[in-house]
Amino acid sequence: MRTKLMTVDEVADYLNVPESWVYGNWKRKEIPFRKVGQSLRCRPNDLEKWLDKQN
Repeated sequence: MRTKLMTVDEVADYLNVPESWVYGNWKRKEIPFRKVGQSLRCRPNDLEKWLDKQN
């Protein structure tokens, strides 16, 4: 079963933070995004794992 990849907007909504915060954390290699063409996408499972590692 395939999982829908999340956009920056969807990640921001999910985390209840501004998109600028998401972009800033991606640039510091913190949020596990992948480039798909010109767009950033995140697997929901990777985001959950990342969240679990946060204090």
